[in-house]
This record gives sequence, structure tokens and C-alpha cells, in this order.
Amino acid sequence: MSKRISVLLVDDHAVVRAGYKAYLSLCDSIGTIHEADRGESACHLYDRERPEVVVLDISMPGIGGFETIRRLILRDPRCRILVFSIHDEPIYATRALKAGAKGYIIKSSVPETLVTAVCALAEGGTFIAPELAQRVAMSMLYEEDETSVIKQLSPREFDIFCLLANGLTPREIAEKLRLSYKTVCNHGTAIKDKLEVKTMAELTLLASRHGLIQAPPVEAVVHLQPV
Repeated sequence: MSKRISVLLVDDHAVVRAGYKAYLSLCDSIGTIHEADRGESACHLYDRERPEVVVLDISMPGIGGFETIRRLILRDPRCRILVFSIHDEPIYATRALKAGAKGYIIKSSVPETLVTAVCALAEGGTFIAPELAQRVAMSMLYEEDETSVIKQLSPREFDIFCLLANGLTPREIAEKLRLSYKTVCNHGTAIKDKLEVKTMAELTLLASRHGLIQAPPVEAVVHLQPV
């Protein structure tokens, strides 16, 4: 590829961005790397710089990753978005791809995967993490009725649904996503109505069936081991 690839790196953790930027900079095919810490600033930067590839985390405060994808695609249907997430559950990948992303990789992948995926998208292709590809394909081919119910949720509702299911309170979610407490409560009511659940136990069970309950951090597990 003669022209070097310009990249917009979107992640709310500065240290994480610095690490990925340093690694991407080692690749001769990649040129300018712009940075944004949330979806709102990513949309403004995209309008100004028009990078060839957007590397985007989906778990961010503010409008969140899924809504960022939607807004970027509205701005430019040709926008090449690579989701780079900790989530390895197919439902996250299928939602991202159907929202308009062209690729999905996970942060536990080998580092070379990031460069390979960025180059693939810059050349007009798509890229799914090898360890996810078959599960994503099967998920998109054989969608269960329950999954279709979850798909009714808006990007923001899906974020809040996952956080509620993982045990966060509405006040904690409001702080994490930088929303008002009332807004989170209103979303919570709408989520329960759409999913036809009445209790948090039912909501959590539904999330668990789709692999949306996160395991405790490795550090916490190790800490609990007897000395």
C-alpha cells in the first residue's frame, strides 16, 4: 500500500490509547494516528480529519460505542470502523457489525491482530477476530427469538442493560456513563418493558443466557487464593 493509513483511535483510557498508538506506530503502513477519549469527540475529529480507519472501544462513557458507530455511519456511510473490545461474546460483535462496523477484534488477541485488521479495513475489506469468527457467523445465521428481543434495545439501552445485569446500581451507572440518575432510571424501565421482565433477577438471567455477565477480574480471583 503506497499511501500510509490514517487512524482515529477511540478509547476513554489514556494509558490504553498510548499503548495501542505506540504499537500501531511501529507499522510502516500506518501514518497519522489521532486520538479521542469518547464518542462525542470522535465524531468531531472524524469530521475534521476524515481518517481511513476508526479503531473504537464500545465500553465508554458519554454516548457509548454503539451510538458512536451509528453517528459515524450517518456522517459517512463509507466510514471504516474497527471495534476493539474486551467483550468476546458474539452478541456484542453482531450488534456492532449490524450497526455498521466493518470489523471486530478483542483486546486479548495477539498484538499483530490489530495491525492486520486495520490494514484489512483500509483496503476495503472486513475483519473478525479468528477466535470469534465462527461463533459470530453462527449467531447471525441462527438468531434465537430471545436474541431478537434484545436487539430491540437502543445502543444506550443495551449499555445500561449490560451494566444492570452485572450488578451496578442506577447511581453507579449514571456516574460511569455521565448521565443523570433520572435518565438511567427511565432507561431501566424501558428496558424491562421491551424485554418483558419484571425483576432484576429475570433481567440478570436473560443477560447470563447470552454471555453478557462478566467474570470477576483475574486480580480479584488471585487475591482470594490461600497463601
